[in-house]
Amino acid sequence: MSIDALLQWFIDTFTTENISKWFVDNFSFTTEQVRQWFIYDPNHPLLFNSSLFLGLFLVFYLVYIITKKHAHFRTVYVTLFSLFFYYKAGGNFFVLLIISSLLNYFFAGQIYRRQNASLRKFFLAVSMVADLGILAYFKYTNFLIDSLNTLLQSNFALQDIILPIGISFYTFQTMSYTIDVYRREIEPAKSFLDFTFFVCFFPQLVAGPIVRAKDFIPQIYKKISLTKEETSFALFLIIGGLIKKAVISDYISLNFVDRVFDAPNSYTAFENLMAVYGYSLQIYCDFSGYSDMAIGLALLMGFTLPINFRTPYQSKNITEFWRRWHISLSTWLKDYLYFSVGGNRKGTFWGYFFPTVFFASTLLWAFHMQEKTMLPLYITLGAIVVFVLAILISKNRQKSVRSHFNQMTTMLLGGLWHGANLRFIIWGALHGLALAVHKTFTEFFPNKNPEKRTFFKGIANIIFVVITFHFVAFCWIFFRAKDFDIALSVIYNIQSITYDLHQFQVIAKGYQNVFLLMAIGFVWHFFPTSLNEWLKKIFGAMPILFKAIILALTFWVVYATASSGAQPFIYFQF
Repeated sequence: MSIDALLQWFIDTFTTENISKWFVDNFSFTTEQVRQWFIYDPNHPLLFNSSLFLGLFLVFYLVYIITKKHAHFRTVYVTLFSLFFYYKAGGNFFVLLIISSLLNYFFAGQIYRRQNASLRKFFLAVSMVADLGILAYFKYTNFLIDSLNTLLQSNFALQDIILPIGISFYTFQTMSYTIDVYRREIEPAKSFLDFTFFVCFFPQLVAGPIVRAKDFIPQIYKKISLTKEETSFALFLIIGGLIKKAVISDYISLNFVDRVFDAPNSYTAFENLMAVYGYSLQIYCDFSGYSDMAIGLALLMGFTLPINFRTPYQSKNITEFWRRWHISLSTWLKDYLYFSVGGNRKGTFWGYFFPTVFFASTLLWAFHMQEKTMLPLYITLGAIVVFVLAILISKNRQKSVRSHFNQMTTMLLGGLWHGANLRFIIWGALHGLALAVHKTFTEFFPNKNPEKRTFFKGIANIIFVVITFHFVAFCWIFFRAKDFDIALSVIYNIQSITYDLHQFQVIAKGYQNVFLLMAIGFVWHFFPTSLNEWLKKIFGAMPILFKAIILALTFWVVYATASSGAQPFIYFQF
């Protein structure tokens, strides 16, 4: 799209008629519409990027600011609004959220008060079984029944179980609280109300960041103070998050990525390749956009949430990628799973069990698939060989056996956390394999002077970034595809790509808006940190009126580009 065309779109969009329509659609209402504001609609769940949330938050925030000095009222008020938000986003499952909070508060209290080690372990075990049992029932029952029906050729049916939004996030959050109390790293919350506030805090409730109790609960008891700089940074994050999600992610998803992944064989090899690049950008903008908005909304309320993304596609290796991508989950998995199964210090039964079962079952499945295609068998055998070699060539084999198996276990369960589906498990296994290979690689090629910069090192870093990005993008194919056959179709199609400049130009012209937004998204992602800091400083220096105008224009652009309405966030399904 040329600059002239972009300006023409802007002029056509911001007409008096369109602006009037927007005001009529969003600021005129009937009694029935008002009633619907407070009733859950499964077809239109409450989302950060919806006009309804904007209106509700403005009313909520006005009361919050007026009453922020009254600590008890503030806690009750935010907790009730958070439960209402969850009800509007996920229906009556807010009751399950309360039950989960009650169970963990009770068990953590019992653990804290007991001195007997056996009793403490007993209450911890019961708490973990309750948390994981609830999660497993809602997340994995349908999968298990389908698998058993396929295996036994039976027709056992159970009413389809609906997955509560955000259950994986708040379950991990409550589990970490109970474990930290057991480890005596924190004291329990002073009251059930305070604990419910921690669990239900609406900005991060349904899709993170996953918050640690030791970082968040002390903030509940502090006096709320908000500086001009913090307010400016919060608005900066919210605006950036909205643009990432509603302008970039939703547009390329609806107009390109979804279409290709729904029927990859109906599109050219080049379109399949661009769809993989598109999804890599889509999931980043979608998820980091939500995280930015969550952090910004929390900051407006005087609460600090952890950063969840640090330009992950700038990573030079897969280990660095996991220090930059979904940071709250990767650190949770490291602290509560990787170290629990032994880390690199010791081997445990479960640390060896999951990778062994995965490789054995995948190998059996690949043999079963060989009549249809040999690719799964080649991939599986190749993965096993690479994994074993990463251990055998290591300078410290015993340590590598422990760390590689435990890391693979962590990533397999991390994939399973996303859902009971082979594609998620394969996604996790690929990352686990890459982490094992990179750990062995660094034994032979350590980065002795990471701060030293040379021309050749700069070129090498660019190459490493490109390689890492393409590996991550390859893994996203399995994550995004509806099933393994779709993933294989995308891979086969990309393999057949040939250089045809005319075809590339025709396709690029047909998707010019999509490719323009993709280019903007990737350029934005690869902005130097110094440039982002400069933009933040420029925004912070603006008068409050200008900031309000920019925020209003952002919401208007979101409205103007959202032809299909506000789209749910990808990670809501987890």
